[in-house]
Amino acid sequence: MKSQQKCIMIFALVCCFAVLMALIFSAVDIWGEDEDGITEDNCSKDCRVVLVENIPDDISFLDNGTSHLPLSAGLYNLLDRAKRVVEIVSPLWFLNSSDYESSFQPAARQGRALLSRLQGLKAKGIQLKISSGMIDSTELGMLAKHNAEVHYVNMTALTKGHLLSSFWVVDRKHFYIGSASMDWRSLATRKELGVLVYDCSCLALDLHRVFSLYWGLQYKDFIPSFWSKRLFALYNRDEPLEFTLNSTKAQAYISSSPDVFIPKDRSNDLDAISRVIKEAQHFIYISIIDYLPLLSRNAHRYWSRIDSLIREALILRKVRVRLLISCWEKTNPLTFNFVWSLRSLCMEQANCSLEAKFFNPRVQRDGSLQGINHNRFMVTDRAIYLGNLDWVGNEFTFNAGAGLVISQPEGIEERNSTVVEQLRAAFERDWFSRYTRSLQSNKIPVCNKHQIDRLVPGKTNHLDNGPMPIRTGQHDNGPAPIRHNHKDDGPGKTKHHDDRPSKISSQGQDNGLVPIIDGYQERGRVKMSHPDNRQVQIKGNPMEAPSQSAESSGSREIFNGSL
Repeated sequence: MKSQQKCIMIFALVCCFAVLMALIFSAVDIWGEDEDGITEDNCSKDCRVVLVENIPDDISFLDNGTSHLPLSAGLYNLLDRAKRVVEIVSPLWFLNSSDYESSFQPAARQGRALLSRLQGLKAKGIQLKISSGMIDSTELGMLAKHNAEVHYVNMTALTKGHLLSSFWVVDRKHFYIGSASMDWRSLATRKELGVLVYDCSCLALDLHRVFSLYWGLQYKDFIPSFWSKRLFALYNRDEPLEFTLNSTKAQAYISSSPDVFIPKDRSNDLDAISRVIKEAQHFIYISIIDYLPLLSRNAHRYWSRIDSLIREALILRKVRVRLLISCWEKTNPLTFNFVWSLRSLCMEQANCSLEAKFFNPRVQRDGSLQGINHNRFMVTDRAIYLGNLDWVGNEFTFNAGAGLVISQPEGIEERNSTVVEQLRAAFERDWFSRYTRSLQSNKIPVCNKHQIDRLVPGKTNHLDNGPMPIRTGQHDNGPAPIRHNHKDDGPGKTKHHDDRPSKISSQGQDNGLVPIIDGYQERGRVKMSHPDNRQVQIKGNPMEAPSQSAESSGSREIFNGSL
């Protein structure tokens, strides 16, 4: 009897061990495909980088202004180089513009052209693989019919956030990463910036692993407790890739967000941003859509991660900081309070310099607002960071994004040829352009639609008579679900997600900029309580701050496509 029980126990243990080994090996081997024989030992480290931009037709810089390869030309070039597989992640898939939009913005046809090129990959025997958080994109359906493999990631179930990463990987050899979505606006009306990296299989393979992570999450409504070894990062902020970039020594690595999507050895975006800021010695230039150090869930808490780093750089290291923030319909009014708080640090400090400007949308002849500075990057005297997320607390907690850090060592003689210097020149071109306005103590730019509507002739301007109303998000307990406006038009009507540009008064707009309004000091102020609880109190405004998870530009972009 005892020997029988012993045999049963041994058999049970053997079965448990077999199940455990099966789970381990399935986690290691199922996720991630063959990487074409590319390894850390034989991958290419002699790379070339090119900045790519989309500059809308109605934005003009000085004749001697910095210019780079057009975004559409850069993406076409990647497709021309493809031989086996093209992997794409994008938060939006709206490449088909309507006939009206194409007539109103001729450059909108670029989206259709790119879609046609993607459809043509099948005839060339090139595999197209797409990871997306959108479940009802017409374009993705069309591409699937042309032999594209599309995997959908249910971010709502996984993190209550959105898939906001935007990058391409071609043959595990070349890649693009930047601010642009697969949306005709990114090729027409939005100001976008990114990089193309050629013949760089070391970095491309690492970015491919981020893609593979998304790829493996299809049909899953839970986050695995451990990740495949094929998803582990090859490089990170402590052990970056040392390679040659444009014939110059450099270091680089890929970062990602959120933390629950990060396998072993991968640096998260916040750690990457932190390292770049901390290592800056002379200047930090930041171009971002939204800057708001708040977490908005059950309480509106001060989010100090990036804000504190900037303060330390200003006060302790005397690093010059410039903030270039987009001024658009969804700009949160509290942004101005936080930026002014940063500026006030330097009022009585020697060798302390923080400057802030807002990049305004352009005003068309018909009085409509058009476009936005969609860039998301930081450049210092030593490094660049290109990312997919806005600098808002909940963005990094819930949403999936990817970033690229490239740093150049000291002592380089030909610095003008480095990507650091090129990105610095692009920032300074924007900074000194006629499309920016400085934040002044008694004036703020008009950014959101509510303000603009109240400036229409025939309406009373109450903007200086009290605090500006602040929108309240509907989902303070987490990011709002994705909404698609085309369903709002009723049967038989399809409303494109543009929502048409808002009308404003043409008075005082001869310079092509949105008006400036007075009364900053009369608006709601933010008071920081003791650092231990970091609660934010909003005075002078009876309404709460919005849920930033629902208000972040990436999520808003998916909600209503108003960019």
